Amino acid sequence: MNRPWSVFGQHPPGLRVCFVVELWERFSFYGLRSLFIFYLTQHLLFPVKDAYLIYGTYAAMVYMAPVVGGFLADQYLGARKAVTLGAVLVTLGHFTLAFESPAATTVITGSGAMVVRDQVYLTFFFISLAAIVMGVSFVKTSCATLVGALYGPNDPRRDSGFTLYYMSINIGGAAAPILCGWVANAYGFGYGFGVAGIGMLIGLYAFRRGQKHLQGLSEPPVTAKLEAVAFAGVTREWAIYALAFALIVVVAIVLRNPGTVGFLIGAVGAGMAAVVLYYAFFRCDKAARGRLLACGILLLFTIGFWAFYEQMGTSLAIFADRYVDRRVLGYAVPASMLQSLPAAFVLVLAPLLSSLWLALARRGREPSTASKFAVATLFLALGFLVLALGIHLADANTRISIGWVVLNFLLLVVGELCLAPMSQSMVTKLAPRPIMGLMVGCLLLSTSASIYISSLIAQFTAGSGSTGYAALYSRLGLTALCVCLVLLLIRPLLKRLTQEAPAT
Repeated sequence: MNRPWSVFGQHPPGLRVCFVVELWERFSFYGLRSLFIFYLTQHLLFPVKDAYLIYGTYAAMVYMAPVVGGFLADQYLGARKAVTLGAVLVTLGHFTLAFESPAATTVITGSGAMVVRDQVYLTFFFISLAAIVMGVSFVKTSCATLVGALYGPNDPRRDSGFTLYYMSINIGGAAAPILCGWVANAYGFGYGFGVAGIGMLIGLYAFRRGQKHLQGLSEPPVTAKLEAVAFAGVTREWAIYALAFALIVVVAIVLRNPGTVGFLIGAVGAGMAAVVLYYAFFRCDKAARGRLLACGILLLFTIGFWAFYEQMGTSLAIFADRYVDRRVLGYAVPASMLQSLPAAFVLVLAPLLSSLWLALARRGREPSTASKFAVATLFLALGFLVLALGIHLADANTRISIGWVVLNFLLLVVGELCLAPMSQSMVTKLAPRPIMGLMVGCLLLSTSASIYISSLIAQFTAGSGSTGYAALYSRLGLTALCVCLVLLLIRPLLKRLTQEAPAT
């Protein structure tokens, strides 16, 4: 009966609970993500350039809101209440998206063509997205913090555990585009969104059932703080719930005005940087300060990595739809279903890398975090350069072979596995315990900034043919190579700050 979980045998039982919850939360997220850009361009008839910006704003908010969710979970709610609140909001958001509006239409007027959309539905569309954003803000930070809390600060199983935890993201990420993409293709976008919402409900059920395995780590830090009256006889707990619903309205307004998100990310980022620097120089001893500063430096490099990698949700998705021959054994694979490939590669490669880190750690030869980041950036560069080469070699009048896209995804995923699990492990290892949830929020905020930047980068391909994509991907690859070199040069400094043993 325990055979399916045998890979978890050397890890705390609570890891299984976090694994299942994250799997279904990511199923809901990637189910929506695989359909999002096509829903905007094919159903709501947004121009590609506008669709990139709307997608980038939504995804950026998904990763920025956890700064709030992480703080509230850390200081007041605890993981049990935070995950429950978040899962309910995510489910509500997907189920309301399931009520699909009539398709937008193009009307010819005296001044030219005009797209007509149901404005009432658009309002509810953005409110639904905002509910998902706020829901993820509570679920995402709480699960990652719980995984970190299951291991001691020097536990050699930590990186391996986070790599396994990262597999949950990709099981959900692999299954969701296939199932939601097929359902949407067969029955309509609304049904695809509904299937994604069901996934989050399953995750919530698993979390509530698995509380006994979390060693009390999911309970509120100080119950009295939650029960205290905040204002007008309302307890602090219910005030937090009211705040979450109020923030849904704020996020919906931002989503309807995507141009504002860049300023918002910059303002929040500056505020977070000020908090971290204050804590580093006024609340930490020398050793803790060095670790926290190194953590901040590496977080900056994750922004560049994900800004390039997240082309998968924008320019790479449209490129696959328009310029790739997607016929496999006579079946034309929908472009949305190709979004499952990266996650499928992770499922194959993550256990191998998890075992590799454990084996190297036992021999005292595990690479430093900075070295892993450099390797990740190298594979990122190779992924884009390979795809650019494939476009150059193809006939200008024919679609390129799907094999080039598969190879691109494979190389990007190898880079992802050398960076993403390590970045989460790094934060929970280097950040002081009192602000660990806040630093997980900073990690997600860095991803938020990178996704928004990614949508701006993708706009360079709007209106261009396949050669325009090749030019962009060549520039991304060469830039990533330069960043890899910088990481290698500053590696000794980062080792001193983190007091890591030199890698051999």
